[in-house]
Amino acid sequence: MDRGPAHHPLTMVSRGRRLPRSFFARDVLEVAPDLLGCTLSHAGVTVRITETEAYAGEHGDPGSHAFRGWTPRTAPMFGIAGRTYVYFTYGMHWMLCLVTGHDGGAQAVLIRAGEVVAGQDVAATRRPGVREREWCRGPARLATTLALDGSATGRDFCVPHRPAAGEPIDLVVRPPASPPDTVRIRTGPRVGVSGPGGDGAAYPWRFWLDGESSVSPYRPGVIRQRRRS
Repeated sequence: MDRGPAHHPLTMVSRGRRLPRSFFARDVLEVAPDLLGCTLSHAGVTVRITETEAYAGEHGDPGSHAFRGWTPRTAPMFGIAGRTYVYFTYGMHWMLCLVTGHDGGAQAVLIRAGEVVAGQDVAATRRPGVREREWCRGPARLATTLALDGSATGRDFCVPHRPAAGEPIDLVVRPPASPPDTVRIRTGPRVGVSGPGGDGAAYPWRFWLDGESSVSPYRPGVIRQRRRS
């Protein structure tokens, strides 16, 4: 498939418009790098995406929450593209994923990092005492800066939503003014994934823009041994 600028899926979306469902209804390994440079807005803050990770339960991905099948927690991953999957991890952090692929495919892109490009005053109140480059340097920090938690999971972000008082705030993903130069896109093993899913040769499914200070540092996964009773 020709991925030159004239045929890049982002060039087919008008600037300032939200990305359509057709953009997300593709294989996760296409969507994850294509999201780099796009903006994500929620609750008064806009972030330019600089790092993503692909997870594909359908493809037998051992690093995916959907690897062993459907659960109430992972239900959004098995739905249509263009919905959120927000999950809680380590008993303290929320993480944002955008569902891709086809209905039942269990594919999603984890938004790992980004740069705040609008709403810096709001972001500063949510990240007091933290340097600006660290506001969204990692998925948990990004979710905190965007005020995302479990109430956002399963939300359809491909259609406009004008919330009334007490309703969820709209979440919007928009294309960049122009897609980033492909020579800046790097790929490697996913952060913190242990076992077979952490094999960078088999799953080089982390994507980031080279030279961005907001990109999170790489850390390998740790295999925890069960205690013997």
